[in-house]
Amino acid sequence: MEILNHDIIILGSGLAGMTSAIHASRKSGNRLEIAIISKLHAMRSHSVAAEGGISGVLYPEYNKDSFDLHAYDTIKGSDYLADQDAVEILVENAPKEIIFYDHLGVPWNREEGGRVAQRPFGGMSIPRTAFAADKTGFFMMRSLYDEILSMNNIHIYHEHFTTSLLSKSGKFIGVVAIDLSTGNARLFRGKACIIATGGASRAYKFTTTSHASTGDGTALAYRSGFNLKDMEFVQFHPTALVPSGILITEAARGEGGYLYNSEGKRFMERYAKSKMELAPRDIISKAIITEIKEGRGLLHEESKLRYINLDMRHLDPKKIDERLPMIKDITIKMLGIDPAKDPIPVRPAAHFTMGGIDTDKKGRMSMGNGNESVGFWAVGEAGCVSVHGANRLGSNSLSQCSVWGRIVGEDVADYALKENSLSDGGVVREAEIEEARIAKMLDSNGKNNPYEIKEELTSTMDELVYVYRTTDGLRSALKKISELKNSFADIHLDDKGKIFNTNLRDVLELENILDIAHVITEAALNRTESRGAHSMVEFPKRDDKNWLKHTILSKGDTSDNITYLPVTITRWQPEERKY
Repeated sequence: MEILNHDIIILGSGLAGMTSAIHASRKSGNRLEIAIISKLHAMRSHSVAAEGGISGVLYPEYNKDSFDLHAYDTIKGSDYLADQDAVEILVENAPKEIIFYDHLGVPWNREEGGRVAQRPFGGMSIPRTAFAADKTGFFMMRSLYDEILSMNNIHIYHEHFTTSLLSKSGKFIGVVAIDLSTGNARLFRGKACIIATGGASRAYKFTTTSHASTGDGTALAYRSGFNLKDMEFVQFHPTALVPSGILITEAARGEGGYLYNSEGKRFMERYAKSKMELAPRDIISKAIITEIKEGRGLLHEESKLRYINLDMRHLDPKKIDERLPMIKDITIKMLGIDPAKDPIPVRPAAHFTMGGIDTDKKGRMSMGNGNESVGFWAVGEAGCVSVHGANRLGSNSLSQCSVWGRIVGEDVADYALKENSLSDGGVVREAEIEEARIAKMLDSNGKNNPYEIKEELTSTMDELVYVYRTTDGLRSALKKISELKNSFADIHLDDKGKIFNTNLRDVLELENILDIAHVITEAALNRTESRGAHSMVEFPKRDDKNWLKHTILSKGDTSDNITYLPVTITRWQPEERKY
């Protein structure tokens, strides 16, 4: 087995992973050797699909914005489950990150006079979302990637699938990854690990996310005994294109789009009269599903999906061309619909994982059962520092990735500079055991088709762990997921080759989303209230007395352990959430 030595190993090549790499390198004076391991080509990471923008208080003297107002919007949007000290870190640091990207060359849309343009987004009191048309994530990723290519100490390992985390006495020592181009396992030894593998919305079938969003790092952490936090909170974006699930950015509503039901009425007046189409995502998603359940949806004949219409026909076509060009391209290409002339069929889709690997404010991961861990960090959508709580406001995700990309990168650099050498203790033997496990999986000749298991899993999640949930439905889902995990133990792989074996890659991803679906459903069944994106039919109210706390879930020997952490409240007391 080939052994590769680096100081810092970063799993994932999206915004959070690349940002961490750059800041770790800069903090060390470019002395640390840094590996970015990506199961894709790095520029195919899902961050390129972020459309609408990044939030930050840029011009308080011009538009009367403030850190306090951004914090309040975020905390209220989170349904008061966000840790308020973390939110204050987010809002105070987001503006300088927008400037950081400006210096890297992101082509922000600008107002006359040169100010970075900022558009309205759901749940925000005033326009504070900086954007580059509707391709913001792509432009940010391109600027990061170009910067990294100029740095000789950062090495990107494209198309390497990480299958295990290696540690000794709770201390990180390395990872095993499969080089998909050869099929060979490689051991990456390191002093520190950053998990930045993104979210897990591919546990669902109808989702806005790329096929790569399978929560790999989160599942690895779970199986390694680390704590997961608030996994019951999955964000369903209100406007995904029917029938494909492709994201129709919130910016379409931020620029003035309306939502209409089958009766031709702007129904959001019933649910959020003051904000209408710019209410937070959980509120709009529930409103859309309510309209559909009460018979005011429309039917897509081929897919049998019910939907409502997003209407931009009243907008100036030049505005659509300037600020929403990709949305226009998508709807024309996918459905033959010009948004300047026809309404767009949309419905809620799984979009973002509010929960993730439990971390402290510096991104350091925590282990279950009181065990200590050293050398592990998580950042971006994979890590839950809890700035989003029960519901994320649109455009806060890119801010989170950027702010904690810097915080984590610099903290890891400090740690790695103090560590004198790589650990030799048992790392090769552990890697060889993992290599044998993967080889055995490749030789699987069981009776079950992994693609049929995936179809059953994602259909179950769409049906039973969706916008509205019931106790019986979650119990049924949990039982079904358990059955599918048992079936997974007896699968067959038809492709026995080693070079670019996508069959093996798909099976490894399925192993991960089975675990993720399990913890989402288990945590959801445990929380007997409705808060943010978690809506229980039998428990329709938020219950601060019993549930103003974070769910902490870790893998035990025979069953999962569930404990709780208090929500950190600094200045904003929970209140009724009205829009």
